[in-house]
Amino acid sequence: MKYNILTIFPEMFTPLRESMLGRASENGIIEFNIINFRDYTKDKHNRVDDTPYGGGAGMILQVDPIISAIRDKELKGKFIYMSPRGKILNEEKARELSTKDEITMICGHYEGIDQRVLDELHAEEISVGDFILTGGELPAMLLIDCVSRFIDGVLSSEESMEDESIYSGLLEYPQYTKPREIIEREVPEVLLSGNHELIRLWRFEQSLRLTKEIRPDLFTEYINSGRKFSKKEKKIIEEVSSDK
Repeated sequence: MKYNILTIFPEMFTPLRESMLGRASENGIIEFNIINFRDYTKDKHNRVDDTPYGGGAGMILQVDPIISAIRDKELKGKFIYMSPRGKILNEEKARELSTKDEITMICGHYEGIDQRVLDELHAEEISVGDFILTGGELPAMLLIDCVSRFIDGVLSSEESMEDESIYSGLLEYPQYTKPREIIEREVPEVLLSGNHELIRLWRFEQSLRLTKEIRPDLFTEYINSGRKFSKKEKKIIEEVSSDK
């Protein structure tokens, strides 16, 4: 997967070189191509924005610097504009994007971008939530991190995505590590039992309870999803469902 990133703040993408994404980049599984489209402005003051036609507050990113950068670098693939008016990024969209060979993302700033850029590129607008940020760089990094986890080889063999919070349908159960006791708190006894089935059922119950408390919408969707549950799992679901 190749990620092309159009931005006027390329230094903000330094974190992509670290941790899991950095490892995947070093191994040639994903590639980052960061382009500062301010380099393509013809304005003597290096401006890439101007006032909006029709009036209004703020400034709008211009067409020429962005389109010139795309044509000069011969960028292709799926074009994405990180925008609060786009559809919310979710598992389905992340899985879809992970199948692409190349994605080109445009990071907006100020009050938005000239609509002609989006029309010319047939760009899809994607949002990371119902809130406003100062620019598209952080949303772009969130999208890259989310999508990359679905690409073969990005996660190590010790890491599992399918069992993780949200993707499994439930929020993740509590986790513990050594020491066994600290700050006058102990690891739950069941996790020390060595009984894998008891541990699995305990984790299942904890995930159910957390999901019911924090995301009741996910809880309802999960128990009504048509999944096949064992008798023990059904009993736990009944108990959690009936608890006030």
